[in-house]
Amino acid sequence: MRRIFDQSTAWIANRPSLAFLVIVFISILASIGLVRPQLLSQYWKEPPQSATPAPSTTVSAINERPASYRRVPTMRMGGDAILVVESEQFFSQRGLDAMRHVIRELESLDYVTRVTWMDSIPSMNLFGLAEPLFPKAPASTERFERAKQRALAHPFIRGQLLSADTRTALMLVDFDFLMIPSDDACISGLREVATAAAAEFPDVAMTFSVTGRVPIVVTSVRGQDSDRLKYQLIAYGIILGLSVVLFRGISAVVIVAIAAALGVFWTVGLVGFFEIDFNPLVNVILPVLVSLVGFTDGVHLMATIRKIRANGATSHQAAVEGIRQVGLACALTSLTTAIGLGSLLLAHHEMVRDFGMCSVIGVTATFVAVITWIPVACSTRLGSRLHIGLEHSLIERNLSRIGGIIEMVLARRVWFASGGVILLVIMSAICAQLRPDERQTTTLPKSSEPALAMAQVDRAMGGLETSLVRVIWEDSIDVQAAGEVISQVDQILNREPLIGHPLSIMTIAAALSGEGNTKCQMAMIDLLPPQLKRTFYSPEEHRATITFRVQDLGIKTYGPVFERIEQQLLELQQRRPGFTLELAGTAVWRWRNLYQIVIDLLASLGSAAIIIFVVLGVTYRSVRVGLISIVPNLFPLAVAGVYLVWAGESLEIVTVCAFTVCLGIAVDDTIHFLTRFFEERENTDSDDEAIRRAFTGVGTALIITTIVLVAGFSSVFFSDARDHILFASMGTITITAALIADLLILPAMLSLFLKQPAKRNKSSNR
Repeated sequence: MRRIFDQSTAWIANRPSLAFLVIVFISILASIGLVRPQLLSQYWKEPPQSATPAPSTTVSAINERPASYRRVPTMRMGGDAILVVESEQFFSQRGLDAMRHVIRELESLDYVTRVTWMDSIPSMNLFGLAEPLFPKAPASTERFERAKQRALAHPFIRGQLLSADTRTALMLVDFDFLMIPSDDACISGLREVATAAAAEFPDVAMTFSVTGRVPIVVTSVRGQDSDRLKYQLIAYGIILGLSVVLFRGISAVVIVAIAAALGVFWTVGLVGFFEIDFNPLVNVILPVLVSLVGFTDGVHLMATIRKIRANGATSHQAAVEGIRQVGLACALTSLTTAIGLGSLLLAHHEMVRDFGMCSVIGVTATFVAVITWIPVACSTRLGSRLHIGLEHSLIERNLSRIGGIIEMVLARRVWFASGGVILLVIMSAICAQLRPDERQTTTLPKSSEPALAMAQVDRAMGGLETSLVRVIWEDSIDVQAAGEVISQVDQILNREPLIGHPLSIMTIAAALSGEGNTKCQMAMIDLLPPQLKRTFYSPEEHRATITFRVQDLGIKTYGPVFERIEQQLLELQQRRPGFTLELAGTAVWRWRNLYQIVIDLLASLGSAAIIIFVVLGVTYRSVRVGLISIVPNLFPLAVAGVYLVWAGESLEIVTVCAFTVCLGIAVDDTIHFLTRFFEERENTDSDDEAIRRAFTGVGTALIITTIVLVAGFSSVFFSDARDHILFASMGTITITAALIADLLILPAMLSLFLKQPAKRNKSSNR
């Protein structure tokens, strides 16, 4: 394999001008992918269909409704943004005046189309007459007290727009998105207008905060973009600064940095041709993965070239020999990483499959960037002084002292090898406690206004997010039977303590008729205002909806709840032929899809580990080598898993992606050590001596990459974004543990389990 690799890569150092043309060509291609990807992507896309597509079943069903039904409005209880109002004076004359003034000021904004609050909800009475919730001014304290009791008895208000203690109220704001002047207008703009309006009533204590669908998305995207750019710049600055100190040579740092930057640039540009929609795995995780792979491989190649130059070789000779010594290891690290991440293409979810495809492209492009740019740059004036400062390098000067660790490991090889295996088994058992989880606010900074407001609504109202159960029945079923099934669904939901305030047409009918039978309650429905009734009940379509609130406790908490509900809905559906019951909503979607994403990523991680170990065994022509590599490569992942258990975290997209990234880094270091070990093994009869020489050869690069990457990850600890801190924590822990495993466990296992095949006479091999 080495001979084949040497023959196929010799042209890079021997013909640097040709390698430079390859770099320019790929850079131009990547630039097109960044600026105008459609110039090339249009050639492999299917031409648009000339025929007009048939309308969807939903559109057809709406068009087939009777005209009288199509004109009936329904209530929209969601809102694009939610203004959370806290006060103890809602049911007082001054409090009511303040609230109405706030509503007028909000609705005067060009981009606000409607504000729904307690006074917007039609009243319910047996005669179907409109009656305002709040009394007309002036009103006595007794009338406001009766208004409070009516509000708490109204199913559309209690737990929906007003908390049970009447101290928290919600205003649902709908936007005209064409008129929104800025992202801030959706959050701070609303709050500032409401606060200024309420300030005109100084005797009324009232505070405002904003959350909801649009503010959460805006804050998440803006936070990711600003934090990602800021902390990437900080991390790259730390990496460059530490690299200069450790390398003691600015030209070496510049060359390695450009190689990693080229890998990221090529990856982003080439991925652009596929025009993938917003995908946080591709947009956030992939550049980090590519930069880390490029930096680690670049440091290994650069450290080798510098040593060869310091021994008197020319720039050209150092480049040729550097590729020969380290190029194969870089190719193997890229191959194993690409194979592992390529297994994501078998995932069920499109987002994960796209990440797998883009990762393969990125890892391949980064390998090409490292293997072409560094030799080319080393052959120019930029690389003419690479070797200067090597003798002053902190790592080189102290490598002999660190080498004492290897001597200690070899002297106690049984203890370190068995201890590593035992620790791995124990930590793996601890990691088995981890369960998949995901929350709506995981992508939000902890101190952001939408996150804090959502937590307040969760406490006061039993949850901000809503989900639902759809009830659909056949034409032959009468409305009384439909009412009975809806009531039974209500009972299923009410039995779950984490399900907040189920609301259905039968809940509303029960509020009108009291404890009457189903027939009586169904008769009351016709007395409801049309917009109230049709929000939950469409008899002409043979369907009804039951909504409920969900707190932001994560899918790990709500998974068993949704499983019980689905099981009971299935049993009810089997008992009542002709009915279809569906559990739906954003929380349910996250439970099904995000859970599956995490499972896909875990399955890919397991497949990647197996494939990597097989590749290592085949590459080094030894099953024993593949088995030996399992322990030092899984050890850092197990350490990170134990950290998650200790910190009370769960398996989320960010943590599993961190596992994937860190596995690639851990395997990189192991491959570089093994490759150098087998090369030195050819020149000595002692495996222990080969281990010592391998450490001398690659130890500098291993330690430099670990120190620099840990420092770079550590910069993210100052971020307010939980996902970023979690990713950085796992990266720091895993990379550090990988170095420990490669220095303590791998040498011990190689010395203990991998014996020389035969005694060689070095003189006969010359």
